[in-house]
Amino acid sequence: MARFNPYEKFLTINNVGKLGLKWSYTTGGIVSSPALVNGVVYFDSQDGNLYALNAHTGSLLWSYPVGIFATSPAVANGVVYVGSWDHNVYALNGRTGAKLWSYNTGGAVSSNPTVVNGVVYVGGGGYNICALNAHTGAKLWTFTTNGPVDSSPAVVSGVVYVGSDDGEVYALNARTGAKLWSYTTAAQVSSSPAVMNGVVYVGSWDHSMYALHAHTGVKLWSAPTGLYVTSSPAVANGVVYVGSWDHNVYALNARTGAQLWSYTTDGYVLSSPAVANGVVYIGSNYDFVYALNARTGAKLWSYATGGAVTSSPAVVNGVIYVGSFDGNIYAFSLKHGRE
Repeated sequence: MARFNPYEKFLTINNVGKLGLKWSYTTGGIVSSPALVNGVVYFDSQDGNLYALNAHTGSLLWSYPVGIFATSPAVANGVVYVGSWDHNVYALNGRTGAKLWSYNTGGAVSSNPTVVNGVVYVGGGGYNICALNAHTGAKLWTFTTNGPVDSSPAVVSGVVYVGSDDGEVYALNARTGAKLWSYTTAAQVSSSPAVMNGVVYVGSWDHSMYALHAHTGVKLWSAPTGLYVTSSPAVANGVVYVGSWDHNVYALNARTGAQLWSYTTDGYVLSSPAVANGVVYIGSNYDFVYALNARTGAKLWSYATGGAVTSSPAVVNGVIYVGSFDGNIYAFSLKHGRE
């Protein structure tokens, strides 16, 4: 049996400064947020392809054309799901890249798919939120909002939570699509909700972060930011982490919304944070990937890519994967850092 090391988190934090480049892979366009499953990195590029790489070596396993503006992929039960501005949601075999099915939504898809219990939930096709059978692509239901849906759905306990450019945050019955409640913010909501302990956390273009009661939609608190919030929040250990267009990463008390710290980056923060082992990983619009101490906000490490980093990092087995506008996806590891 493995023994618990009470200092492991702090050792990890102290060693983040030794992160180094493990590998990078070059595509012909801007790289999306990656998904990591079973030793494979899945991501799309604005060169029109979805890629699968060996997570350990960065070598190409396969690629499939999905259009020049595609969403970040979701992976479930060996299938990769991705939406595209070519109006389609695609399902691909995760091992081979073979197309299993596609569904035409009738409009551009810019919301990342979410797959839960054999159903694909995705915004697209104009002002719609769609539920599709994950095995066949058959439409189960659609719900129409009053604006485009760029937010990616969160599905928890039979409820779909999603934002819309009409300024609303919606809660829908996951089985039927019936509206349970909605909450009105003062501007569009392209941030994707995070749901934790009965609370929905989501940002808005009205320069605010919100905490809403998951069952009723009642506002519990809101917290101001300096500009738009399109970053999707991460919630860990009672803290909400989120980026803002005002160049800052914020840490907020999840219960009260009180600001615990903020860190000013070199540019807009459209990237959504990933939190692992007491460290917040996030990108900025002026080329950098950052690692911040989750408790204090102190910078532990940064790396300059060749372009803006709106991709959200993925952290798996001590390796950080992130895409950049320079056309590369990067993998950073402690093993490849300076000694």
